[in-house]
Amino acid sequence: MNRPNLFLLRFAVLNILALSLVIVGGMEGWIHRIIEADVTRISLLIAVMFLIGWAICAYHVNRCARELKLLSGNEPNLDQKYREYLEMMEKASADSRVTLSECLRSSLYSRISIVRLIANNLVIFGLIGTVIGFVIALAGVDSSKVADAASVGPMISTLIQGMSVALYTTLVGAILHVWLIMCYQMLAVGTVNLVNAIIEYTHTSSQQENAQNSPKQC
Repeated sequence: MNRPNLFLLRFAVLNILALSLVIVGGMEGWIHRIIEADVTRISLLIAVMFLIGWAICAYHVNRCARELKLLSGNEPNLDQKYREYLEMMEKASADSRVTLSECLRSSLYSRISIVRLIANNLVIFGLIGTVIGFVIALAGVDSSKVADAASVGPMISTLIQGMSVALYTTLVGAILHVWLIMCYQMLAVGTVNLVNAIIEYTHTSSQQENAQNSPKQC
């Protein structure tokens, strides 16, 4: 199996396994329990953010695999940006090629950095849900009514509700962060492979051009 197909296969296996765990959680009623307990709906916001980040990641994974596949051919049909880069690499000196390679690496990493940003924000929103949950829990506690038996029940109910929000939003944010950051790490590895493939292709093309231009010995 060639490298682009193996890259896509690993990404698919990772997400199938993660999705299977989510399905199991749904069958056990955990997802419904979280939706019911989270009155702030922060868990749903975290889930929507995750889906957006995952969609962007899947798009770039497919794009990276397609570009790797194109580079494996004899005449790659790359985007204009990469064609311009290849032309500059072919004309540049050895020192300039190192600089151009770093520029290419920075450019490719900048286009996938949004995925890591979203993954990190999932944890932040989970922590925001934790704080809001504690605020809800403490807002229902009135120290002046602790001795009143009729008021203890509602206070305990509010306390449990706030703690549920705090714990469930933290859990959802942490789990989806781990899932998305694993996808990002896989995308980052694919991006490194793409940079190396472009550099390797440029080096091979330069050698072939030098061999064609060199005078043949009798």
